[in-house]
Amino acid sequence: MTTVENARIAALRSSFVATPVAAPTIVAPATRAIASPVTTAALERRQRWERYYRMRLVWTDLVIVLASAGLAAWIQIDTIAQVDLTDAPWQYGRVFLVTAAIWLLLLALFQSRSSRVMGQGMTEYKRVLHATGLAFGILAIGFVLMQSQGIRSQLLIAMPVGIVGLVLSRWLWRRWLQRQRVAGLYVSRAMVVGNRHDVEYVLSSLQADGRMAYHVVGITLDTGEDSEIVVGGEHYRAYGDLRSIASQATALGADAIILASTPDEDRGFIKRLSWQLEGTAAELVLSSPLVDVAGPRMSLRPMEGLPLIQVEIPTFEGGRHLTKRAFDVALSSIALLFIGLATPFIALAIKLDSRGPVFFRQRRVGRDGVEFFMLKFRSMHVDAEQQLEKLKQQNEGSGPLFKLKSDPRVTRVGAFLRKYSLDELPQFWNVFAGDMSIVGPRPPLLAETKEYGTSTYRRLYIKPGITGPWQVSGRSHLSWEESVRLDLRYVENWSVVGDFRLVWRTVGSVLKADGAY
Repeated sequence: MTTVENARIAALRSSFVATPVAAPTIVAPATRAIASPVTTAALERRQRWERYYRMRLVWTDLVIVLASAGLAAWIQIDTIAQVDLTDAPWQYGRVFLVTAAIWLLLLALFQSRSSRVMGQGMTEYKRVLHATGLAFGILAIGFVLMQSQGIRSQLLIAMPVGIVGLVLSRWLWRRWLQRQRVAGLYVSRAMVVGNRHDVEYVLSSLQADGRMAYHVVGITLDTGEDSEIVVGGEHYRAYGDLRSIASQATALGADAIILASTPDEDRGFIKRLSWQLEGTAAELVLSSPLVDVAGPRMSLRPMEGLPLIQVEIPTFEGGRHLTKRAFDVALSSIALLFIGLATPFIALAIKLDSRGPVFFRQRRVGRDGVEFFMLKFRSMHVDAEQQLEKLKQQNEGSGPLFKLKSDPRVTRVGAFLRKYSLDELPQFWNVFAGDMSIVGPRPPLLAETKEYGTSTYRRLYIKPGITGPWQVSGRSHLSWEESVRLDLRYVENWSVVGDFRLVWRTVGSVLKADGAY
């Protein structure tokens, strides 16, 4: 091969060798400053009082749990002190420590002191009861498997004493919290947002609530108008528009936003607003259009991109109603024993005050329109029915109800009986017999039912009660419309736990004697 050919081959080979290319220079864009939302003074204030109140509950729970478990251990040790005390202090001391630790841990895990349940509703009490029940269930299983001594006294003494103590302490702290809120402390500063009609409805509902959980510092109307709304004699100033809610909340020191309504054409409004409120507010509250539907009937059913609110349709038969009947029979049986002891004294007072029978029987309408005779201690003169026609023009009641604050038909003893609802005690016999319930709508007269509208008849879907929402919400001070609304809400949303709560609240209402005449 010649020198020329070799040179050609070398040149050809060099043409296939890749020439190194300099790597391109990548210029990084200007980095944008990214930082988490900064907590505002209003939100810090909200978190501060929530922590303060929560710590009060923590220390109270700690004292009650330690005292209950310690009492059970001490009684157990004292019981066997005369038999054999060799291993007792360590054995029962260990049970005491384990019981207290698990009990306190479950109270924390069940979030019984969460800010979402503090101050109102039954959820806080339910979580306390569920945590306590599970704690002692775990303890019972564990100590049985380990053949350990001392759990029996904890179950028989610590659990009931602790439950009573915990529930009572939570109730007392709620009363303290409500007094603080009346003084303007421990409240959420709220803004109400939406169209004028829905904003007015939310404001009136907050006023009627009476627990002062929210203090409205301003409103924002969807029209953006700078005006003022007057609800219940209170003046509320409108600020800004829907695009400036977060900035207005900061300016007004609001830590809660209540959405009375949202723009129909903007589905992403709530999500964007929640982003804007990060670091500014603690909660974004959505006002539901489901009026008078209680929480237990509503549940969230999440779907991809579509959170659905499921509403359970009320039923008026079944196991829950059998439980209500069992509750009625048990409570009325106990009440009749004490009423039997008091009846001779009440009967003597009625007889000495005016002539006539001790008891008054009146025809009332019960469940499904069935009539029955309701019993009461007589509180009026025997000719009260004949005097009614002459007094109708002085009626101070609303709707078909007849009420007269200074009714001349009422006797002196009758006025005292009515003031403290003692005249209604014989109705426990109606409950025992099955005509009435302890808790339910007010039993109407036949003449009243003839003036009922279509929806008002729903009051007759369940048995009438001795007490009910009307009894604890103003009694004779309520308007007819408000009385009907409360009764219908009860009919559709009642629960056994709610009945216990109404019975408890009735005791306070009777002692105050507010609205009774």
